[in-house]
Amino acid sequence: MLEVLQPWTAVKELVEGGGPYVILIFLNGIVLWTICFERYWYFSRVLPREADAMHAVWDSRADHVSWCARQIRVAMVSRLNASMMAGMPMLKVMVPLAPLLGLVGTVSGMLEVFDSMAISGSADARTMADGVSHAMICTMTGLAVSITGLYPLHRFKSRARTETELFQDRLSF
Repeated sequence: MLEVLQPWTAVKELVEGGGPYVILIFLNGIVLWTICFERYWYFSRVLPREADAMHAVWDSRADHVSWCARQIRVAMVSRLNASMMAGMPMLKVMVPLAPLLGLVGTVSGMLEVFDSMAISGSADARTMADGVSHAMICTMTGLAVSITGLYPLHRFKSRARTETELFQDRLSF
């Protein structure tokens, strides 16, 4: 039973050690990974059906060479690209937001350490090291969340670019 609670205990200790900013970083991570899972679902399940449906509409057209047909082709490619890029602006914000929240938490923790040193009138190295350690938890948590989001962001952007090119090639003139 204790093995099941071990992740919860670790998160609880991080929140206790890092303060309220760790909660914000975890919420940021939840939103980031929710978008990542949604994008994975889209690229693996929804995109093939959308691309096939648009390709069928294109193939059913009699005219493929006129100016109007080319504009329709451009609109179809643009529409598919826009649906592939949905969620990317939010991912582009969430990835760098995590370490920034960590930095704010670290600065806040350091200010608390310096305030307690000023109130007590002593600069005990042990107390200061403990406070700095708690403050650094925010930085570590923010960096960990951000690093986990870097690869999916890059992967989805490059996949959208590749799929757009492949779809353009499918729509023959």
